[in-house]
Amino acid sequence: MSQFPGRRDNLTDGPQRSYQVRPDELEGAVRETLSHQVAVARPLSVDPAGQAIRRANRVRRRRSAAGLALAAVTTVLLSAGMAQLGAETRRDGSPIVVIGDPDPTNRPLPTASVPGSAPSPKTSTSLIFSETLVSADGRRLVLPDVGPAEHVQPLPSGGGWLVVGAPSTAGRSLWVVQDDGLVQVLLAGAGAIVLAPDSLQVAWRDGDDLLVAGVVGTQLIGAVRTPVPATAEPVRFVDDSVLVRLDPASAGHTLWRPGAGPLPEALDRKSLNVYGRLPDGRLVGQVTTTDPGRTCLAILTPTRRLDPVRTGCGPDLGRDGIGGVSPDGRWLLVNGESGTADRSLLVDLQRLGPGATAVAAGPPMTGAVVWSDETEASYLDGTGELVRVDVGRVWAGKPASPAAVPGVPAGERPILVQGF
Repeated sequence: MSQFPGRRDNLTDGPQRSYQVRPDELEGAVRETLSHQVAVARPLSVDPAGQAIRRANRVRRRRSAAGLALAAVTTVLLSAGMAQLGAETRRDGSPIVVIGDPDPTNRPLPTASVPGSAPSPKTSTSLIFSETLVSADGRRLVLPDVGPAEHVQPLPSGGGWLVVGAPSTAGRSLWVVQDDGLVQVLLAGAGAIVLAPDSLQVAWRDGDDLLVAGVVGTQLIGAVRTPVPATAEPVRFVDDSVLVRLDPASAGHTLWRPGAGPLPEALDRKSLNVYGRLPDGRLVGQVTTTDPGRTCLAILTPTRRLDPVRTGCGPDLGRDGIGGVSPDGRWLLVNGESGTADRSLLVDLQRLGPGATAVAAGPPMTGAVVWSDETEASYLDGTGELVRVDVGRVWAGKPASPAAVPGVPAGERPILVQGF
């Protein structure tokens, strides 16, 4: 029985607590709570300032590394082999080297000059140049110093050039030179490098492999590789396939289609050189005969065995592989002999057969042959002079004569470019 009648719980009545709080006490409690919250530092879920600082540090490190790498590559390419750069890339590593300073403020400006025209106010005259591009009509374009070059083609989208470097102890290089002055290395330390006619693809030898990649802007993408024999190297593109020469010292080619498996086992063993293609897709090449000292011209089907469908054994051809087919497939300009002298020869492919003949076209060719149309071609001779071949005059017995390229500095060799 509870000692407090009327209560139904076990609570006892005690002294009553006052809930009256003076305003100054409430204000003091609020101030104390806020002061504790301010004193305790809580981490922010988002730190914009920290992110900006870290991003700037990463950009600075990338630019520094890119600048140092570009300087190292340029030094190796221009110093005639003081060090080996990527002489052999492991198969499990990336063979592509993309180097360049993303900061446009330090880009050198290329110099373009055409005989008879006034220099551009943006042209830099203080740079040291080592290569000059020459068009078929004699116009000149001086490139920034990218090292000795062997072959140049316009970029797929225009606005610059793909430059294949000459062989060196560090291997070959592939450069991009844009009209705005940006110079980048796409490949370094590679073996043989060939470009597709439209500049959309590049094939190169890397260690024990042959690789093909697409050219997009200033990058190589989608590289595909396959193992190849130690002496094999790419020669040219035939549509989407790569013509591979098995051994430069002997006859034999095959066609490899990237992504369709390894190098085919079905190989050709007669072809020595391929000079170009006809409008119907067939190839014009040089093949061996039963006579060890004689070669013939042949029309080849673009298959893995490069089967000849027509042969002409009249002209005495050289074996350097330099030559070019006219856009209509009628004429072939190729190195050979006329009498006892080395000359460039003009061959009528429509008359190719047992009695095929050739006429002397001019001095021997070096580098690329550029056909400006069906009846006019240009090339450089051994001294770097420009030779313009008019088919009508040459076929009438009037060979072309070389002429000096105006404005090319002494000791520098120009490069003839298709599409410039």
